[in-house]
Amino acid sequence: MATKFYVVWQGRKPGVYQDWPSTLAQVDKFPGAKYKSFKTLPEAQAAFSGSVSGTAKRSSKTKAPAKNGIKTYSADEVSNLQADIKIFTDGACEPNPGQAGSGMAIYRNDEIHSLWYGLYNPQGTNNSAELNALHQALIKAQELLALQLSVVIFCDSKYAIQCITQWAQNWQRNGWKKSGGEIKNLDLIQAIFKLYQTLKGDIQILHVNGHVGVEGNELADRMSMYAVAQQQTDFTDYPQPINIQSILAMQNG
Repeated sequence: MATKFYVVWQGRKPGVYQDWPSTLAQVDKFPGAKYKSFKTLPEAQAAFSGSVSGTAKRSSKTKAPAKNGIKTYSADEVSNLQADIKIFTDGACEPNPGQAGSGMAIYRNDEIHSLWYGLYNPQGTNNSAELNALHQALIKAQELLALQLSVVIFCDSKYAIQCITQWAQNWQRNGWKKSGGEIKNLDLIQAIFKLYQTLKGDIQILHVNGHVGVEGNELADRMSMYAVAQQQTDFTDYPQPINIQSILAMQNG
């Protein structure tokens, strides 16, 4: 039986739900309830955010995408999105170019589950660090999707998101060339794009601004800086138990 995803715009707790009983609990006997089913998670998330014509208005705190750009999600929207797993990614480079590292924070049912850091490169860039973090998030997402869990990835690099979800398709069509010069980080982009192509029907990569109060983004940021400080080349998990306040007190990027 095909999985359906449900958007609740008006109900006890608006959001995106992956099963009917959870949806019914939000709308049953709720005055003026407004909801609808969708075939894929990205369609449902787009509808909930207001990017589908005729749905809810965008929050005034959310920046609308420029033409051919991407939407930026507010902290409230990140919190309201319903998904089993939320993965936050970030990359850091001190200076840029210079020593680079990547970080990732994974939440399960909106509770911190694990933190990851590594991929230290003494001659990296901020963009390569962001791409590396996104690559690791997609690798982890592939594992989680196989367990029938819904996954959303949040990244604060528009460059990384657009490379993989928009620009790479045209670059591939043109023989991995672009007008106006070389494609930087090409090998990495090709590897990420290949993986993204297998997952894009079941996952969405969303943009958040850095340092605006999104806890997962802040934790991923600290992990990327920790990777640089530790010069950690492998991508490894941060020791449990996780003390969020102590980690947030670490150097930020």
